[in-house]
Amino acid sequence: MEEFRVGEVMKIERFEDIDAWKLARKLTNQVYDLTRKDEFSRYFELRDQIRAAAGSAMNNIAEGFDADSTAEFIRFLRYSKRSCSEIQSELYIALDELYISSEEFQNVYDLAGETRACTKGFISYLQRYASNNK
Repeated sequence: MEEFRVGEVMKIERFEDIDAWKLARKLTNQVYDLTRKDEFSRYFELRDQIRAAAGSAMNNIAEGFDADSTAEFIRFLRYSKRSCSEIQSELYIALDELYISSEEFQNVYDLAGETRACTKGFISYLQRYASNNK
């Protein structure tokens, strides 16, 4: 994948440099911490599903970074963004089933929203980058 410059300040040489990936990593860690609670041992399907969505949010950014085109990278970023929404939906199940507190719900829900928004912003940047470099 080609090197990207964000403004004049930041150069992205590896996926670990991407702010959306950093947030997705933080989100993944919070999801794993949350799903280690005993309450999730009764509903392991939800635990596995929310963990998979968190991993998808993070891993699609990394996988897309090595795509062969900006358009393909954007496709992977959109998968990542959708995974953030999936996490938010699954959090409602955990809240409704009393597996997590309202505070735990809100903390992870907000981080998933922040991650999705950052990813969406990065998609917009890449779309502008691609249209300016045709």
